[in-house]
Amino acid sequence: MRSGISVVVNTFNEEKNLPNALASVKSWADEIVVVDMHSSDETIAIARRFGAEVFLHENLGFADPARAFAVRQAKHEWICILDADEMIPPQLYQALMDAVVADDADVIVIPRLNLICGKPMRASGWGPDQDAQLRFFRKDAVILSDQIHNFIRVGPNARVRTLKYRQHGAIIHFNYLDGAHLIEKLNRYTTIEAQQAVGRHWSAGIMKLALICIKTFISIYIKKRGFIDGWRGFYLAMLMVFYRLTTYQKFLEIRTLGGRAQIEESYLVEARRVIASYNVAASS
Repeated sequence: MRSGISVVVNTFNEEKNLPNALASVKSWADEIVVVDMHSSDETIAIARRFGAEVFLHENLGFADPARAFAVRQAKHEWICILDADEMIPPQLYQALMDAVVADDADVIVIPRLNLICGKPMRASGWGPDQDAQLRFFRKDAVILSDQIHNFIRVGPNARVRTLKYRQHGAIIHFNYLDGAHLIEKLNRYTTIEAQQAVGRHWSAGIMKLALICIKTFISIYIKKRGFIDGWRGFYLAMLMVFYRLTTYQKFLEIRTLGGRAQIEESYLVEARRVIASYNVAASS
């Protein structure tokens, strides 16, 4: 007899994607937990139609704090984390069930097949084995946090097994639709990372930033063989360089200027000074 499995999904306005995600796990999940960040569409109604238990979480602009909360709501020993824009195909499901029955691991790292701008990525850091995710685990085998893109870590003494794409399949991730979608996410995530960097009192000079950008491009396009993904690989390598630059720019804005509200206030002060100078000129 295998242990129970809870599938955990975080959502915000995912009425288009969520039915496919839940349909891919409904036949084998012992429990589906959906944690929603106050969607304004039919997301919650869809989740309930699939028999999910729905919880609400404050919308903080990124999902990681809600993910940690969602895992804590799950009742079963084994947890499978799935995003609303992902699916688990039968081949991968069978590999996960085999791992549970074998009882030789506490954490399973799963390949993820990313579809970006209409096609699956083979490399560039987004290839299936390159983008393997810690998504299936015993509840007491991981450590959770609210940090963006790093909300989960393997706990001490946990046994880890990594599946391989060609042998076991992969999570199918319907990732970025187009360039506009990529830039929209970039804008949101760089703001959050910059805010967290200020909170950590992080610092870096221009030369260090330049080195980071060069290393980023070389890592994605050369070491991770982005060139085999054609224009998508080159575009993503350049976009990740821009990601680093934008995060640093926003970091400096917050640290030195205080952010948009403070800059707007300084502009208003300057505008008032200009207007006042007209009054002085008129009275002289």
